[in-house]
Amino acid sequence: MATFETPDDIRREGLNALEERLSRAGMLRFLQQFERGRGDYAKDRHTWVDALTLDDVKSDLKKLRKKKAAPSRRGKQP
Repeated sequence: MATFETPDDIRREGLNALEERLSRAGMLRFLQQFERGRGDYAKDRHTWVDALTLDDVKSDLKKLRKKKAAPSRRGKQP
């Protein structure tokens, strides 16, 4: 059985064990299950939603549609 000197040692070994067993992506997905988040989303949301008007939403949608309809220039030479 391994001996750990510091909390950092334990954390490092634990992450290594999870990564070895689950893969890096699996380890991250596992750890995300325990993230509780911070703050009050419903309360924080009002700081930006309450200032948003229907005209703002319509304008943003028009911009997105226009951007999506524009032809892509990737990989094309002028």
